[in-house]
Amino acid sequence: MIYIPEHFAVRDRATIARLVHGYPFATLVTPTAMEPLITHLPLIHVADCEPHGTLFGHFARANGHAHATSGIDSVAIFHGPHAYVTPSWYVDPGAAVPTWNYIVAHMHGALEIARDAAETRAVLDLLVHRFEGGRAAPWQLNLNSRLLDGMVSAIVGFRIKVKRIDAKLKLSQNRMPEDRQRVAEGLAAEGYAEAAATAAWMREPMP
Repeated sequence: MIYIPEHFAVRDRATIARLVHGYPFATLVTPTAMEPLITHLPLIHVADCEPHGTLFGHFARANGHAHATSGIDSVAIFHGPHAYVTPSWYVDPGAAVPTWNYIVAHMHGALEIARDAAETRAVLDLLVHRFEGGRAAPWQLNLNSRLLDGMVSAIVGFRIKVKRIDAKLKLSQNRMPEDRQRVAEGLAAEGYAEAAATAAWMREPMP
């Protein structure tokens, strides 16, 4: 279970959906008797059922995760932007220590492995549409049937009906407003994408 002090807790669905949509490359962890199965992969969140929608993705068939028993409770970890925070940005730097600002969401639910090639193909279509749909010239699955069947047979689709979400925005909410502003300004000036993205989240109203 993730440690979330109350001032960093997030329950706003729109904020969580924004994080998961904007940072879909997740870490999926499924416990087993030997050691946890861990796969890093893109996941699509669809708000199709209560309480928290469904996650869809696929494994390479050679991945041990693809052969996990359906019904095992798993957790998908979505990592948002994150960055180091130096105490030198605070009003009183001598009264603080370094820290790290970050955004993360854990989605819990039972892993359900696709039962057949049709279910796997549906997941593949969903992923292609999500990541190609916004392009000026989207790539299409216009492969000959033999090649497409071979590709689909090499992967295994799955879904997770999300039962619980633990989301955390650690964005200096425990600091006074002036410190938060100075941290956001400091991060924006760092010159790398993660820091700039963290600063942008900090400058928005907290949910």
